[in-house]
Amino acid sequence: MSDLLFISGQEVIIVFVVVLLLFGANKIPEVARGLGKGMKEFKKATDEIKKEINDNAADILDDVDDLRDNLNDIK
Repeated sequence: MSDLLFISGQEVIIVFVVVLLLFGANKIPEVARGLGKGMKEFKKATDEIKKEINDNAADILDDVDDLRDNLNDIK
């Protein structure tokens, strides 16, 4: 895990100690739960945006194909 974050194991421990000191042992589960909910909502919003873009792209491609067919009919 620490290799992926480009920080060493000692730095991870220091971060955990600072979080423990700032929030206390009782608040850490609440903070983690809130972060989890926030990440879930963010992922849901990005998935909805991707779906909307894909739906609109399909509509635009259909319109372009119709226009191309109309132009070919005119020639």
